[in-house]
Amino acid sequence: MSFLLVAATFALIWTAITGNFSLSNLLFGAALGLLALWIIRARTTGPKLLPRYIKAASLAGLFFWELGLSALRVTWLIVTPDLKKALQPGIIAFPLSVKSDEEITLLANLITLTPGTLSVDVSQDRKILYVHAIAVPDKEALIAEIAAGFERKIIEVFE
Repeated sequence: MSFLLVAATFALIWTAITGNFSLSNLLFGAALGLLALWIIRARTTGPKLLPRYIKAASLAGLFFWELGLSALRVTWLIVTPDLKKALQPGIIAFPLSVKSDEEITLLANLITLTPGTLSVDVSQDRKILYVHAIAVPDKEALIAEIAAGFERKIIEVFE
């Protein structure tokens, strides 16, 4: 069932990209989707495909929520009358629970894309991610926020 759902999704994406929502173009998109799935069938026929898409969508939703929230926080910092007092920049050493290069890269990119934070470096042993933030009143709270948010969702997607 999830195989057909993915093919239907590919067909809809195809029609959206081409801008032609005719039945023939939708069927052509479905055929292309089925062909692509047949080529990579060993990686797509597992029973975990649909739950993984749901978890990935949940991660994307969390990212957009954090993006908006962080944008508001940075905006508030900018309009604060005493900017020097409001800014408390710092670099934290975030202990990584994610292990693979893909997971670490995704976490670092999500952090960097969020306003007010920047992934600086990963330790040689890949156990620590160094993150710079423009306002760090409590380092432990920031570490807990990243661990409970992005890192937990990434682990769910890649499990």
